[in-house]
Amino acid sequence: RLFTDGLIWALGMSFAIEQINNSSSLLPGITLGYDMYDTCFEALVALQPSLLFLSRKGTTAIGLLCNYSEYQPRVTAVIGPHKSDLCLLTAKLFSSFLIPQVSYGASSETLSNTELYPSFYRTVPSDKNLVEAVVLLLNQFDWNWVATVGSDDEYGRGAQALFLSMAATNNICIAFEGLIPTDLAEPGARQQLEDTVRMINSTKVNVVVLFAYSLPAQALLEHSIRMGLGKKVWVGTEAWMLSDIAASTPNIQSIGTVLGFVMRAGTVPGFQEYVAELFSSVAQEGFCRRSRELSRLMSAGVLDTRCPQCDRVTLGDIWPMLGVTTVQPVHVAVYSVAHALHRALGCTSKSCPKTAIRSWQLLHFMNTLPFEVNGQSFRFDQSHGTNTGYKLIFWAWRDGTLTNLPVGDYDQSLYIRRSQIQFHTADKKEPASECFRRCQPGQFRRIKGFNLCCYDCTDCSENTFWSSTDSTSCSPCPRHQWAPARSTRCHDRAERFLFWDEPLAVALVTLMALTAALCCVTALLFLKHLRTPLVRAAGGGRSLLALLWLLLQSLSCCLYVGRPSAALCTLQQLSYALCLNGCFSTFVPKVLEITLVTEFPRCAPRLLRWVTRGRAWLLVAASLLAQALLCCCHLRLGPDFLVADYQSLPSEVLLVCGTQSWAAFALLHGYNSCLAFACFLCTFMVQTPARRYNVARGITFATLICFVIWIFFLVIFATLRTVLRAVTQICTILATTLGILASYFVPKCYILVFRPDLNTADYCQNPAEEEPE
Repeated sequence: RLFTDGLIWALGMSFAIEQINNSSSLLPGITLGYDMYDTCFEALVALQPSLLFLSRKGTTAIGLLCNYSEYQPRVTAVIGPHKSDLCLLTAKLFSSFLIPQVSYGASSETLSNTELYPSFYRTVPSDKNLVEAVVLLLNQFDWNWVATVGSDDEYGRGAQALFLSMAATNNICIAFEGLIPTDLAEPGARQQLEDTVRMINSTKVNVVVLFAYSLPAQALLEHSIRMGLGKKVWVGTEAWMLSDIAASTPNIQSIGTVLGFVMRAGTVPGFQEYVAELFSSVAQEGFCRRSRELSRLMSAGVLDTRCPQCDRVTLGDIWPMLGVTTVQPVHVAVYSVAHALHRALGCTSKSCPKTAIRSWQLLHFMNTLPFEVNGQSFRFDQSHGTNTGYKLIFWAWRDGTLTNLPVGDYDQSLYIRRSQIQFHTADKKEPASECFRRCQPGQFRRIKGFNLCCYDCTDCSENTFWSSTDSTSCSPCPRHQWAPARSTRCHDRAERFLFWDEPLAVALVTLMALTAALCCVTALLFLKHLRTPLVRAAGGGRSLLALLWLLLQSLSCCLYVGRPSAALCTLQQLSYALCLNGCFSTFVPKVLEITLVTEFPRCAPRLLRWVTRGRAWLLVAASLLAQALLCCCHLRLGPDFLVADYQSLPSEVLLVCGTQSWAAFALLHGYNSCLAFACFLCTFMVQTPARRYNVARGITFATLICFVIWIFFLVIFATLRTVLRAVTQICTILATTLGILASYFVPKCYILVFRPDLNTADYCQNPAEEEPE
């Protein structure tokens, strides 16, 4: 059938061209020539002659120019192809060169975009007009619960998408939408067709809208019959309703009622006689001789135009299709180009000027002026299409013979002769097609489109619950409650924080105890050797104070475990900042002492007395007092507060300490950072003579480790809002404490325990006791 249709369209083109060449008024004195190619309904096959058409006249090469206004391609205009898929490919090529292309079958709405396809025209209505007619048909019969199926190609997908959008605004509910394969030889094609039939059956619809070409439509109808789908109302289109392929399916009468729209097209006078005369002349010797002469003139570099199948076609093969296949769109397409040529050349009724014409010059006349074909007026609209209207036809079976019975007309409005339609129901009246479903507990009715007739039963999402049977939405739970998906009630949220008995907390508390024990052991060891040169060089009694602050800092980890409160949130940052400052404050006198001796030896003798012995304790007290004042400022500007977070966890309320003022946070911890940075700058370049203990090196590494830990802490702390936020703070405190112990105190403990021979005045000489250089 596809080959037969293609042959009839080709004959329609040649018939129109012969009529124009024989006309004495349309293009007098001008003979139209043509190249005709079979696309085989394949994109690659259609692309080959398209590229040939674009080649420069007289050559087979396409010129690459910046300005194509003077470019003369091989052809002036292109007629065809028939399918939308092929036109979407070729129209981009021809629009780039502004060569008029007139299709006689491509109905895709995408091709209505004149900005993308400025030189594309068609002599058939677009799918938008067809879908409008289908929607009006469904509304007139009050069918608001339908299924829609489209072939998986440009025509099916585009028409179905248009139908879905229009149905939503016209109170039509879509029970099922699906696509069927166009290539029936695919491995999964059969399964896909069977799944489509099962889905249609499960929806209990009585109306199916089918946008597909003849072969996929026939496959779907065959599977519907074989699987016992039941009788439905099938709303179709010209793409398959006029095809003898679908109509000849065995037991096709059992599918139910078939209604559909076909383009309203008139007959072409003289066409059947032309075809009959052409086939009678094929057998004559003169025709065969001229055909052989034309074949010898064909260039070897041009695509082969011979049609092998045409040798076996007889008039009897195509005669039954002449009354079914629509030839008028092909006829009108050829005449539209001829009329544009007539006006572009400035022809009169007697002659045409022998002037060159460019393809792009035809576009103005095709866009603006009407033209007449066989007494009927046509005109391209703003989207370069011709809306000739539709006929509503009904598949009527009379004595086992199919008749396409016209039962209505569509042209902006739809008129139906209902008395002529005999439905498959027992009373021959139209069946109802409505929907009703009862949702399960925990589901709500989600309305499809803007109507109330049909809906999907959708599970209530998390933190919402189902309130009533006919509810069209789920009610949100109060903030202090939660609900799982598909729930009928809300549950109270459990509090979430770092519990004492959870494994992570136990591990951290154990590490805290070990850190505190290490501080105590170190303090006892320093106390035992308080009068030795090494402990005196490390700060003496101030080292014991530093260890006490480190002990308190490690014990402050308990503030982060258990249920937080406003008071605990306030104490957390204050305790960490104050304890760390207490440790760093004990380093300050030693750092100043080392700096004076190494960097300012001339001033050292008179200034050392201000940073040693009893006055060193005044420096420690002053530093602690400054940090205490900053703690008061932190409390004034905005201390940390308790936050109940209902968003982070689905079923629990997260209790965390939130930072109220980052400025106060920076002020609180900024002083310690400056103190540590000053200690680092004053000690990292200090060199000690050989065989001497370098006290400065321990302070350098202690402050450096703190900087590294704080960098990681700030990045994580600023972004984390889970239980791990408290874990991060505990880890930071313990890491800082262990870092100071490991870098400053543990090496000295090693000497005190394992190398007492190094604990001498010569090896551990106090910087203040050294003679300045």
